[in-house]
Amino acid sequence: MASTKALVITFNCARQLLQPDLFARRLSKALPESQRHDIILLSLQEIAPIAYSFLGGSHLSPYLQRFHHAIHLAGKALDGAEYVHLITRNVGMTACMVFVLEEHRGNIRWIDTGGVGVGLQEMGNKGAVGLRLGYAIPDSDDTFELTFVAAHLAPMEEALQRRNEDWKNIVRGLVFTPATIKDISKSTKPQPAGEESEPLLQNDPASTAQDSHGLYTPNSHLILAGDLNYRTSRTKPQKGAHVIFPQLNTGRQDNGNFYSLLHNDQLSRELKASRTCHGLSEAPIHFPPTYKYSKKAQLLAGKEDSMTTWEWAKHRWPSWCDRILYLDLPDWMRSEVPGVRIEVDKYTALPLMPTSDHQPVISTMRIPLKAIPAPTEDRGEENVRTSPPFDIDPRWRERRQSARRKEIVVGILAYLTLTWEGRSIALALIIGALLGWLVVWGILG
Repeated sequence: MASTKALVITFNCARQLLQPDLFARRLSKALPESQRHDIILLSLQEIAPIAYSFLGGSHLSPYLQRFHHAIHLAGKALDGAEYVHLITRNVGMTACMVFVLEEHRGNIRWIDTGGVGVGLQEMGNKGAVGLRLGYAIPDSDDTFELTFVAAHLAPMEEALQRRNEDWKNIVRGLVFTPATIKDISKSTKPQPAGEESEPLLQNDPASTAQDSHGLYTPNSHLILAGDLNYRTSRTKPQKGAHVIFPQLNTGRQDNGNFYSLLHNDQLSRELKASRTCHGLSEAPIHFPPTYKYSKKAQLLAGKEDSMTTWEWAKHRWPSWCDRILYLDLPDWMRSEVPGVRIEVDKYTALPLMPTSDHQPVISTMRIPLKAIPAPTEDRGEENVRTSPPFDIDPRWRERRQSARRKEIVVGILAYLTLTWEGRSIALALIIGALLGWLVVWGILG
């Protein structure tokens, strides 16, 4: 059976500009040269400083544009593949980007988008943004649906319950609606999310179930990627604990090896207990913790592609914060089409970038290019696709609009106080006001 080859990337950018050449080189080195991917999905967290992230628009363009360039360079290195930017969406500091092979762009029938903040006052310093694509299956009238969600959950070792609560709020508040024309890329220039009302190119209303706009739907594949922030301890490391942090060149049975730390991974335990990311699966982890690397490690990362030692920050337990999960095929599809399955070919971390204390994580997977059929009555009620763990919040739109207004206020204040150009504007306004007062005082005096 034909399949869609997807490359999924998640990266916490640490509010810094990407180095496109270095990122592209490391990405292409981690992938087979002759393997083309039909679609590339990027989940980006802390994409830019809070002022630029909350204001969006042209303030974000320099940060997003570097990922455009990186994907272009990586595609050229991988058998000369030409990728076009399809759409970019962000909610505050979390963004997702989609690129497709040039020859597949015309197969996109429709795009739905959604976003929710779970940070302070439900703003987007933490949150999730999602895209749902309808792809025309060649030589068929059916539509292949794929949902991609980029997420960033609460930090700190002790915030386990808060992370689970963030996931609950994402399921309740991430509602998909048809994308607008300005959400769709017209060139290589990214188009951040807006509140426009123009309809998308040609959304096919028959292709999207009108009563199933939440995260989970019966007919869509689902991929979740992001800085989920689950740690390997519920308390911060005590003084001197860094001596037992995992290191390179230790045997699997050695206490210094990362596999012993992996047994304490919060996300694995919470998944097994069905307390978060309900119904989702993850490929086996065979790469070291992706967070938190020290400043020394970041300096070394700019000089070499492979680390000879793991330089950890001493005040955080090394953890697999950056993850990629997927929703497996439903039982009713596997029973109808024996042998069909999602196959993960690679799940690994790229070398540390000098601009972040997180390693980027990538996954390559093959998803059957076949529409998921409607569920059978005897199986539908048992599946998370038809019985989500939480109901959609009836006030989701009102709450997102309220949070967006707060983001704009915070963004303006941060811009005027935390950026050099904003401080220049503020200073000019103060000087102008002062001069105006002196003029008025002189006239009246």
